[in-house]
Amino acid sequence: DEKKDDDKRDVVMLQNGEILKESVDERHKKAVKQRFMFNIADGGFTELHSLWQNEERAATVTKKTYEIWHRRHDYWLLAGIINHGYARWQDIQNDPRYAILNEPFKGEMNRGNFLEIKNKFLARRFKLLEQALVIEEQLRRAAYLNMSEDPSHPSMALNTRFAEVECLAESHQHLSKESMAGNKPANAVLHKVLKQLEELLSDMKADVTRLPATIARIPPVAVRLQMSERNILSRLANRSSEP
Repeated sequence: DEKKDDDKRDVVMLQNGEILKESVDERHKKAVKQRFMFNIADGGFTELHSLWQNEERAATVTKKTYEIWHRRHDYWLLAGIINHGYARWQDIQNDPRYAILNEPFKGEMNRGNFLEIKNKFLARRFKLLEQALVIEEQLRRAAYLNMSEDPSHPSMALNTRFAEVECLAESHQHLSKESMAGNKPANAVLHKVLKQLEELLSDMKADVTRLPATIARIPPVAVRLQMSERNILSRLANRSSEP
């Protein structure tokens, strides 16, 4: 009898273990299904990924994943543009499939220029997304054609100096606090760093003055991509329908 009781107990434990395992697996599968994945590989040439990082952090901390605009909203904004067309902001907002786009603006509804604020934001946001998408396509084509960057191009010199400024500022950001606390050696180093930054910014200013002439010679985006606006939208639509 004791042996039978032990067998029953073992069976119950096994059954409980299996049920628990199944429930964990089911939860994991649901989590995988609900996981949102969307990216634009712009190579860091726009501020999009910095914005996404800050916005997603704020949305996660405050648990306002719908009220704070972030990556998910950008995805549905692009989907709305594919379905309704460029600058058809009101049509997109009135479409129940894109109701998420209205959530971040509910707090502004009592303002007199509510629609203007919302439409201007959507236009600015789409301009940034469009810029990132164009760069992504250019990078893809450059990789496909095995193209290399021209180091003598003014924009490359500007990009290099910007990276130097960013690196210098980040690596010495602690000096300001130490200098304010009365640390004399830190104060001396800070002055040297500021002088270096001033020289780099002066060089960048010179590079910027040469850019307009260079930019004027750059062909339009559609020509560079060898695609019409209709083809670009069609490509986006096809990409969004992929699993």
